Amino acid sequence: MPTTIDADTHIDETEDTWEYMLPSEQAFKPVVGYPSNPDPNRPLPRYWMIDGERQPRLARNDERTATTVEARELLDVKVRLRDMDSLDVQTHVIYPTTFLIQPTSRPEIDLAIKRSYNRWLGDRCAESGGRLRWICLPPVMTMDETLEELRWAKDHGAVGVFKKGNDEAGRSVSDPYFQPLWKEANDLELAVCFHTGSGIPNSREARAGRARVPSASLPDAFSAVVMNRLPQQFPKVRWGFIEAASGWVPHELYKIGRRLKRLPEQAPMLTREHLPANFEVQRDTMREFNLFVTCLVDEDLPYILKFVGEDNMVVGSDYTHADQSMERHFQDELRARAERGEITTTAVNKMLYDNPKRLYGL
Repeated sequence: MPTTIDADTHIDETEDTWEYMLPSEQAFKPVVGYPSNPDPNRPLPRYWMIDGERQPRLARNDERTATTVEARELLDVKVRLRDMDSLDVQTHVIYPTTFLIQPTSRPEIDLAIKRSYNRWLGDRCAESGGRLRWICLPPVMTMDETLEELRWAKDHGAVGVFKKGNDEAGRSVSDPYFQPLWKEANDLELAVCFHTGSGIPNSREARAGRARVPSASLPDAFSAVVMNRLPQQFPKVRWGFIEAASGWVPHELYKIGRRLKRLPEQAPMLTREHLPANFEVQRDTMREFNLFVTCLVDEDLPYILKFVGEDNMVVGSDYTHADQSMERHFQDELRARAERGEITTTAVNKMLYDNPKRLYGL
C-alpha cells in the first residue's frame, strides 16, 4: 500500500460541479464562455461566466499537467486512483481551482455555487474508498450557512475548511466575525487551511488599480493567527498554510519574537504571559500552536526545518496544475536530498505521511 499523503492537490471544476444547485438558484448557475476572436494557433480558451463576470476556467494540456481530463475533473474517479497508484500515493487532499479567487460579491450566489461544489466533490470523493479527501468551501458572507456547510462536509469526508489569507467577506483574518468559524472547526476537529488565493471579489471594479499577489497574504495570515492567539483559543484546530513555499516562516517567527519583546500589554494580542515558561518563539511556535506549512522540494530545507521542525512540514504535488508549485515526483526529490545527507530520512518520512496525517486528521 502506498505510504504518501499528497497534502496539496486540485480538481478542475466542470459542468457537473453546478448540478447540485437548488431549483431556486438556477439563475446563478455558472456557464462556459469563449472569446469571440480566439488565436487559431493556441488551444481554445474558455472561462466561467459567474455573476456577470469572467472567471478562470483554464484550457488544460495533458502533457504539461501529466494528467487527463478524467482525473482533473473527476469524471472518472478510478482513473485518478490509478494515477495515484503509479505515483505511489495513498491519499490526495483536494483543493479547488476556480475558487482560488472569489468569484462574486453577492452572498446568495456565493452560497449557491459553493454549496453545489461541496456536494459535487463530496459525492465524487465518496467513490474513492477514502483515498480522495477534500477541503470544504465555506460561504463566509453568510456565517450561519457556513457553519451548516462545515457540519455537512465533516459528515461527508472533508478534512479541512478553505480560507483565504487576505480579506474575505470584506474582513481580515483577525476580525471577530470569523470566531464562529474557528469555533465550529474546533468542535468538528477540522483543519483550517489557508491556501494561496485571494478573497477579494474578482470583478472589473475590484481589479481596477489593484495588483493581486495572493501568496503574499499567507505570511500575514500566519502572524495574525499567532498574534491573536487563535491556536490557544481553539486547540483542536490544526492550521495549515498551503502552496506559498515555506522560506517565509523563519522571518515571520523572527518578527513575532521581536514584537513580543516590544509589544505593550494589549489583549487579546499575544504577550509573554500567554506562553509557557521557557517558550522560544522560533523553536516552539509551530509545534505548540499546531501550525503546518507546505514546502517546495528545492527550498533551503536544512535551514527552514530548524524553525518549522520535522513534525510540522508537509508537501504536495499541486496535482492538475502546471505552475511554479507543480512537483509531480516530490517523493523522489526529497528522498534524493536525504541520500545526499541534506535532510534526514526521518524528516522526509514525516513530511510524506505522518505530518499530513495529523494536519488533516486522517
